[in-house]
Amino acid sequence: MTDLEEIRRKKMLELQQRAQQQAMETEAQEQMRQQLEMQKKQIMMQILTPEARSRLANLRLTRPEFVEQIELQLIQLAQMGRVRSKITDEQLKELLKRVSGKKREIKISRK
Repeated sequence: MTDLEEIRRKKMLELQQRAQQQAMETEAQEQMRQQLEMQKKQIMMQILTPEARSRLANLRLTRPEFVEQIELQLIQLAQMGRVRSKITDEQLKELLKRVSGKKREIKISRK
């Protein structure tokens, strides 16, 4: 084997090792993300009624980032002990109204 072939072989091994390491790191990150998602789901089941969870699930279809924010805020409130009982659908509607603020009014005029 020539020196050039040896260098190429070492580089290939190094690249393969890096790729394996990145794959393992990606897998570990995915597992951690799934665990966090499961924990979040369990907390939401504890603090929301089924109707309120259903409302958030429906809203997630159109505004996923907004729902993520709401869920994080609800979890923080629960961890701080500010949620005494399960949040009902009506309470969630009020919270969503307050958080979303004023909506833009769209007027269509025909000529």
